[in-house]
Amino acid sequence: MEKPTSSPSDCFVFLLSKAFQKGQKLVKNRLQPYGLTNVQYLVLEVLWGNPGLTAAEIGETLTVDKATMSGTLDRMAEGEWIIKTHDETDKRLIRLSPSGKAFELRETLINERIQANETFLAGFTNEERILLRRMLLALK
Repeated sequence: MEKPTSSPSDCFVFLLSKAFQKGQKLVKNRLQPYGLTNVQYLVLEVLWGNPGLTAAEIGETLTVDKATMSGTLDRMAEGEWIIKTHDETDKRLIRLSPSGKAFELRETLINERIQANETFLAGFTNEERILLRRMLLALK
């Protein structure tokens, strides 16, 4: 085993956090013109594939705590990105679906995410991208 050093460049957690910050900033800058945050966009990604989920189900999928999810969903409803409806069989449950606005902008927003990814990984070969993805999934 290598001798530990005190350099941040030798700390994987530090390097991952810096990469995370860079990626978040790229996505944030691309979503800002639409009035969406990164988390709000992720909620839309989940709902486009699974309309009718509850807040708890979305939070579990994205690993987001209840308080954050509640505020995020309230702002999304105010911004007309999602529609809240009561469950037909259990009125205590609120089901969430993307709004017409969200569906209209779906392709554009996904393209913004793709472009952010391309910028983020511009210096990587296809093989390096595949390897990075595998390693990141293994860290989940």
